[in-house]
Amino acid sequence: MKARNRIKAFWLHLALIPLAALFLAPLWMMAVFSTHPESAIFSANPPLWFGGAFGENFRGLQADTNYLRALLNSVVIASLYTVFSMLLTSMGGYAFAKFDFPGKGWLFGLILATLTIPTFVTIIPQFIMVARDMQISNTYWAVILPTLANTIGIFYMRQAFQTVPTDLLNAARIDGASEWRTFWQIALPVVRPAMAALAILLFLASWNDYLWPLLVLTNKDSYTMPVALGTLIGLTRVSWGGIMVGTAIATIPFLMLFLALQRHFVAGIAGGAVKD
Repeated sequence: MKARNRIKAFWLHLALIPLAALFLAPLWMMAVFSTHPESAIFSANPPLWFGGAFGENFRGLQADTNYLRALLNSVVIASLYTVFSMLLTSMGGYAFAKFDFPGKGWLFGLILATLTIPTFVTIIPQFIMVARDMQISNTYWAVILPTLANTIGIFYMRQAFQTVPTDLLNAARIDGASEWRTFWQIALPVVRPAMAALAILLFLASWNDYLWPLLVLTNKDSYTMPVALGTLIGLTRVSWGGIMVGTAIATIPFLMLFLALQRHFVAGIAGGAVKD
C-alpha cells in the first residue's frame, strides 16, 4: 500500500510540475525583463536570464513617478485597510453568528444582496460623498473608508465564528468576562487561521486596487503604486522597463505577508467554508 501511494504521489507531482512552471513563467519573465533595457525586451530573441539594467530602469521609474513615495502610500493604505476592515468585519460576523435579534436573517440577506450591485453603480455616489461632502480626497482615508465593512469579510467571519462552541463563550460570560473581552480574548484566538486568510485577501484587494484610488487621488504625491504605474502608459510612449521594475518590486510586500501567514491560509479557507 505504501509503495502504491508513493507511485501515485510521484505521478501526481510529475503532472503538477509543468503546471507550476506555466504559472511561474510570467513572474519569471517579469523579473528578467526588469533587468534589461526596452530594446532587449522587444528583440526577436527576448532574454531569459537576468541582465544589468535594473538600476537604470529603477532610476527612470523613480524620476517619472516618484515610485518610492507611491509604494509607501500603498503599504500604509493596505495595512490600515486590512487592520480596520478585519476589526469591523470580525465584529459583524461575530454578531451574526452568535447573537439573536429581530430581523437578523433579513438583515444578513440584505448585506449579501449588496454583492449583486455592480461597482460602477456605487462609485459615483461614493465619490460625491468622499470628495464633496467629507472633503477628504487626496488622503489615505479617502481610499480606506468606503469599503471597510465589506460583505465578503462579514460573511467569511460569520462562517468562521459559527465553528466556535457557544458553551465556551457562555462559560467566559459566567466567569464575569465582558462581551468585548469574550470576543477579543476567547472568540478571536479560536478563529485565528480564518483571520490570517482574510488578512491576505483584504491586503491583496487593497494593494491591487486601481480605479477608486485613481478617482480620489489627484495629487501626484498621494498616488498609490498601481496609479503611479498607470501613468507610465501614455499615448505616445510606454515605459515597459519601468513597469517591469515597479511590478517586480510591488510583489515583495505581498509575498512577505503570504509567507508569514501561509501556514494559516489553507486552514482558514477551510474553516470559513463551514455551513450552518
